[in-house]
Amino acid sequence: MQDASKDNTLDGPGNLPEFTVSEISQAVKHTVESSFEHVRVRGEVSRPTRAGSGHLYLTLKDESAVLDAVCWRGAAQRLSVQPEEGMEVIATGKLTTYPGRSKYQMVIEHIELAGEGALLKLLEDRRKRLAAEGLFDAERKRELPFLPRVIGVVTSPTGAVIRDILHRLGERFPVHVLVWPVLVQGEAAKAQVTAAIEGFNALPESGGLLPRPDLLIVARGGGSLEDLWTFNEEEVVRAAAASDIPLISAIGHETDTTLIDFASDKRAPTPTAAAEMAVPVRADLVARIAEDTGRLAHAMARRLTEAAAAVAGMARGLGDPVARIEQEQQRLDFAASMAGSRLTARLDRLRDRIDRRLPTPNEILTRTHGRLETVVRGLRLTSIERALSEGARDIDRLAVTGEQAVSRWLTGVEDHLKGLQRVLDANSFERVLDRGFVLVRDAEGVPVMSAAAATDGQAVSLRFRDGERAAVIGEGGTPAPRKKPAAKPKADTPSQETLF
Repeated sequence: MQDASKDNTLDGPGNLPEFTVSEISQAVKHTVESSFEHVRVRGEVSRPTRAGSGHLYLTLKDESAVLDAVCWRGAAQRLSVQPEEGMEVIATGKLTTYPGRSKYQMVIEHIELAGEGALLKLLEDRRKRLAAEGLFDAERKRELPFLPRVIGVVTSPTGAVIRDILHRLGERFPVHVLVWPVLVQGEAAKAQVTAAIEGFNALPESGGLLPRPDLLIVARGGGSLEDLWTFNEEEVVRAAAASDIPLISAIGHETDTTLIDFASDKRAPTPTAAAEMAVPVRADLVARIAEDTGRLAHAMARRLTEAAAAVAGMARGLGDPVARIEQEQQRLDFAASMAGSRLTARLDRLRDRIDRRLPTPNEILTRTHGRLETVVRGLRLTSIERALSEGARDIDRLAVTGEQAVSRWLTGVEDHLKGLQRVLDANSFERVLDRGFVLVRDAEGVPVMSAAAATDGQAVSLRFRDGERAAVIGEGGTPAPRKKPAAKPKADTPSQETLF
């Protein structure tokens, strides 16, 4: 007989239940999810990747293990900390399995930095990166307005910060204040603060329902590094740096420093100090205006006194105006008297010349005849004849010289023209025709330069050395073969044609 137990072992697994792959996967998934429904895992972020669908995939690792993780799109948009490579975080969520790959993974619902050291490292890395982009440069910062008409405040409407700011502004110089209520802590705070800064800048400068602020204050009370983290977020810092309205940051206490402090135009140690920076003290301004008014009145009085003294001094230098006018009037009377005397003397001289007797025509002719006789006696006829004779000889000599020069010039020109004629005759196409060549022209008289330019049936004219004949291209059969030229008798010396 055989042992029954041995038969069961050999024939099959016995009473073990049989599962499908899907059943095993679902059982494992249920076991993992029920056992690790809510867990917090600490690890280093590796290979964070955001898919086109908005889901965030990453890996959490430590020195001996790796855990795949996914953060679905809705939760990824609400994360207060965006995971980066090498960041140490604490992830909150649940464990589940992925049956398609026989893998388990963590579904992340919340991420926080693991400890203040990690926060400080992330803060320093972000500060260096934004500073390298120039967001903290001093050249970007603007002067605050001396007396803003409207101040916009971005803060929580329920905290003590807004009451401190309004109270301080009311004490120093009451102005119109617009409050944009926002959360100053939590996941939604960064989006609200960014929207508030951009919203104030989007208000029209004139004609809008609300006046556009001349100055912005972003304020929050004190807290821990995690509490103030909203004002270290990159989008909040970029909004502050891009603000066209001058901005004062007043975040936390005097020892607290956030990245928005570097991007703002002015940093206040406290919200109350921000109000003091925003407006001057009204009483001080009134006192200063009164003091300046008194100084101005005193300066004007002193200036008028000095001007009156200067006018009095110039008046003493001018003397008595009446005496000065009488003196000038006396000079005018003397000048008029002198002018009358000169005019009388001039009239007397003219009258004497008019009364003088004019010479008669005979007297004028006699005087003129006498002057002409004097001139004639001074002339010498012999010298004139000698000058004429010498001039005639010079003219004859110049005529002969000129005729010889013209003759030589004409002879040279004639020789030059003959030489040009010989050159022209030697280069004439008619000389080429004398050697047996023919000039072919079309019906318009244009030379046919190549066989390709001639077409069958084209009428042409043939120019020989002794006349022209008409011809047609392509007609008359094939050309006759050329006869071999007869041998020329040898001469003692070779002959060569010349162009001349």
